Amino acid sequence: MGFLKPKVIMPPPPPPPAELPVAPMVDDVENLEAEAEELARLRKKKGRKATILTSMLGDQTEAELDKPSLLGGA
Repeated sequence: MGFLKPKVIMPPPPPPPAELPVAPMVDDVENLEAEAEELARLRKKKGRKATILTSMLGDQTEAELDKPSLLGGA
């Protein structure tokens, strides 16, 4: 009677998780220096962010459709 036997053998349970490392203290000198360096890097950063002048929604103004264009306007 093969239909009474389980077809899949259950795997053993996973091992317990390892201990988490101790979180660094906020007042460490290394952390404060790294934070200052990151802030200085972000202040110096330039690129596309400074050139985008619209919002995330894009240009919300209405287009002028009555004015003829050079591409075949009447």
